[in-house]
Amino acid sequence: MELRNLITFIHIAELGSFTRAAEQLGYSQSTVSFQIKQLEEELGCLLFERINHTVTLTERGHELVSYAHGIRALIDEFKESLTKEELSGSIHIVTPDSICDEMITSHYIDFHKKYPSISIRFTTGDSALMLNMLDHNEADFIITLDSRLYNKDYVIAKEQLLSMHFVASTNSRFADMKKLSVKDIVNEPFILTEYGQGYRRVLDRELAKMSLEITPVLEIGRTDIITTMVAENNMISFLPDFVTKDLVDSGVLCYLDVRDIHVDIWKQLIYHKNKWISKSMKTFIDYVKEQEFSN
Repeated sequence: MELRNLITFIHIAELGSFTRAAEQLGYSQSTVSFQIKQLEEELGCLLFERINHTVTLTERGHELVSYAHGIRALIDEFKESLTKEELSGSIHIVTPDSICDEMITSHYIDFHKKYPSISIRFTTGDSALMLNMLDHNEADFIITLDSRLYNKDYVIAKEQLLSMHFVASTNSRFADMKKLSVKDIVNEPFILTEYGQGYRRVLDRELAKMSLEITPVLEIGRTDIITTMVAENNMISFLPDFVTKDLVDSGVLCYLDVRDIHVDIWKQLIYHKNKWISKSMKTFIDYVKEQEFSN
């Protein structure tokens, strides 16, 4: 069996396209098609269904994916055992804006000092975009701030239940009030992250269960802008504690004592089960597991 045919198979399975696999591998499309034909003839089974310009794995194709990744991992492990060269590679991580800020400011420099030849590229996006990129092998990892995600196609490398609070300026009339109801604040001026995304979507869903709705005066993904505007104006927001903790500790913001709504938000580091994990990616996973996942 030709190893290059197996590698081509992995790329097509990940990308869902002969054309995109050819572009990524630097082959012509006819070469890619010929390699898959060779592999199918050698194995005696059809690996892909080709209908109306779409490519999907057959049942046998799905079975081969896990074997193919195992073979590739063993070969790469053997190659790495032959050299003591410094770890190198590129890792693409897609996160919400607030997580991107946290990863860069809290952990990136330390990671870079330990592994200077591993390059990290951060992209920001909402949960739907992140999952789509993961499914199409356009991201190595995603980090979500959302409801707890379960999916047989994804591996949860690490997860953490986050503390969330309604926050306001310490000058707010609600600052020292105890046992607030969400009804007490729902009509106040709010600044929130974008509609339909991450923890904003989960909050709106919980409010709807109470037949309530918040209509924010401003929606923006930048949590640094949100916290600045809340601190300087008579506004309220709903944010994870890791975003607001330092400002609360310094007396700029305060947590509102809202008792009658509960929102579970999970921070999860996720990769696709069919993703080949290089040594540099494994190093990143191990590094994240050793760190505090949230402040």
